[in-house]
Amino acid sequence: MREDSLPDPLPGAVGLSHISAYDWEAADGVCGGSPHVHLVCAEAYVVTGGRGAVQTLTPDGYRETELTAGSVVWFTPGTVHRMVQRGGLRVTVLMQNSGLPEAGDAVFTFPPSVLADPERYAAAAVLPAREGPEAEEAARRRRDLAVEGYLPLRDALREGDAGPLTEFHRAAARLVAPRVPDWERLWRAGALAAAERTGAHLAALAAGDAAHLAEARVASATPTRHGGHGMCGRREEYEIPGTTLPYRGA
Repeated sequence: MREDSLPDPLPGAVGLSHISAYDWEAADGVCGGSPHVHLVCAEAYVVTGGRGAVQTLTPDGYRETELTAGSVVWFTPGTVHRMVQRGGLRVTVLMQNSGLPEAGDAVFTFPPSVLADPERYAAAAVLPAREGPEAEEAARRRRDLAVEGYLPLRDALREGDAGPLTEFHRAAARLVAPRVPDWERLWRAGALAAAERTGAHLAALAAGDAAHLAEARVASATPTRHGGHGMCGRREEYEIPGTTLPYRGA
């Protein structure tokens, strides 16, 4: 194992969490989470119960995909997504590049004036407490502000205008640019190190060397925190090196 690699990462160094989508009603009458985008990470939903949907914005337009138990939906970086609650929706979320979303690769669709001011953005995104009424109130306020910025993006796409979405992408990129060196370190220690291990194993097997199989081991984990306030809903978190760390929101 590389000295700078994560200990016992999940396969491919993916992130893992379980989400129970928020049932708070937003200004447009939709119950659900905070619309946001990832700039580097792809994401997958594995629906384990209930009913709901995911609303997505891409340059190709607005789309709503139904979520029911057993369905799997995934999307690439740049996809603005909003999880919608329609009754007991529970989703297991798999994230590319474990640790990057928690390190800031998750930008809310706040209005342009907020996105343009890093300090104002951080104040709107961060939660003042890990749990309790204050945390819930802040998470709901954060969701509402994200919906406020999201609705004009959606409406423009419905009219065939991808310009506002493109401007949002640019604003998000400017906002996160100072964090990229930290993201690169996480990527090198996680996903890149995992891929390089596979390459080393393939080369060894081609040479008839099976020594790495003697390093076989088993790891297990249970959530270290239940009911955290995630971007899309209440979240079961695995605060373990090599898996998904809690999202702090700053």
